[in-house]
Amino acid sequence: MQIVRIGLDLAKYVFEVHGVDSRGKAVLRKTLRRDAVSRFFANLPPCLVGVEASNGAHYWAKVLTDLGHEVRLISPQFVTPYVKSNKNDRNDAEAICEAVGRPSMRFVPPKSADQLAVQAIHRIRRRLVADRVRLVNQIRGLLSEHGIVIARDISQLRRRLADVIGRSDDGLSELVRSLMRDLQTEMADLDLRITSYDRRIREIFRNSEPCQRLGKIEGIGPVTATALIAAVGDRSCFKNGRQFAAWLGLVPKQRSSGGRTRLYGISKRGDRYLRTLLIHGARAALGRAGGKQDPRSLWLNKLRQRRHPNIAAVALANKNARIVWAMLAGDTSYEPALTVKAT
Repeated sequence: MQIVRIGLDLAKYVFEVHGVDSRGKAVLRKTLRRDAVSRFFANLPPCLVGVEASNGAHYWAKVLTDLGHEVRLISPQFVTPYVKSNKNDRNDAEAICEAVGRPSMRFVPPKSADQLAVQAIHRIRRRLVADRVRLVNQIRGLLSEHGIVIARDISQLRRRLADVIGRSDDGLSELVRSLMRDLQTEMADLDLRITSYDRRIREIFRNSEPCQRLGKIEGIGPVTATALIAAVGDRSCFKNGRQFAAWLGLVPKQRSSGGRTRLYGISKRGDRYLRTLLIHGARAALGRAGGKQDPRSLWLNKLRQRRHPNIAAVALANKNARIVWAMLAGDTSYEPALTVKAT
């Protein structure tokens, strides 16, 4: 029995294994408990192992790679078309085994332990920011029930909330005022926690030479630079900058048929967090370009005059993504003059 390709369906405790030989014939179907997976693959000759890019995939990719196997991570959306009949763990493992053998299949870049750690910081910070947004909206909603309307700007809410708590002639009951004090304390705690994670991100940014190089691009700061380095593991998974931009969902969605090309808005595929950071950074860069006379600012101003601000921001985010890939793939520094010549 010569196994050349294996599909491994991950789970918390029960794993399914499906292996085929060089002719594609199924020669292995096995169910493994979690503690038996490493021992099983240690006794197999090196082969190609396909794994869905789900929870724990990067950990198992490292474990199996250390055992001598070649591991490829596949997005779940590319595995679904190969599932036969009903969906279950065994059929999923067979579908993964089939998908990983396709020569035109696209794979997910693997991540190192350091990249996963930085990614964890970003995910916790993102959750805290979302909690603060929900808290701010709740405060505004509760106060509006009592006739106190506050603008959506969080700085204005902080000032008005302190004023509401300190006053006693606005018609609020003491119960509502005490509740506002509790919510103010909760928001201050979230501010401190978000600030601590921002401090960690800035420290990582200062100690990372690739992040420092990416930070020189207009529209990319410490948060975006560290998030990009954490997300882009093996840069050889992308043939060019356009593939990287497409992976981030910054290219048009296409629905063409019968020789007629139809292009719509951006595909919004891939990592929404990275795409949001790049687009918001592009908006900031477009705002700072007004009145400047350097070639890149002149190009940005012309772009903003021709197209809608949202389209201009996405176009700049796409361009920044391609610049990031070129810098990381070629291990080069940022040169604004070259970016303007390429337009």
